[in-house]
Amino acid sequence: MGRMVDLCGEVAAAADEGPEGLVLSAEAWDKLRAEYSDEDIEDALAFVKDSLLQSELIEATDSLSARLVELLGSWGDPKAWAAAASGHASVPLDVIGQLARRVDRVEEILETYRDDKGPDRKGFDELRRRLMDHGIETEMEAGRAEDDTGD
Repeated sequence: MGRMVDLCGEVAAAADEGPEGLVLSAEAWDKLRAEYSDEDIEDALAFVKDSLLQSELIEATDSLSARLVELLGSWGDPKAWAAAASGHASVPLDVIGQLARRVDRVEEILETYRDDKGPDRKGFDELRRRLMDHGIETEMEAGRAEDDTGD
């Protein structure tokens, strides 16, 4: 077990982000082959990739959940509740943009894990396009690091 943990650590240190996820350079493969089989290296690479995606998924869903709790909690105020109950609840465009960006990242990661086709994205993708046309997406990208840390 300790040997596999060591291999995973070496793979994580040597892996680079490629178009299909994490990849190892030819040099890294050769170095690792001195001590491990190709099958073990492939298993470790898959494990490291999966671990990183799961960590990203947790971070993205945590950020999304925190923002939704904040948004939904805003309707706990008596005046806001009265407006919502009478059909006059509103969500600011920047909040819609933040939620759309976070959901998009969650969906991107979930595609890796889904066995079935994901939800119909037609309306969602149109919303994202409209947000970009309106300049909301550009503003959100500038504040992404701040938003994703929950600040």
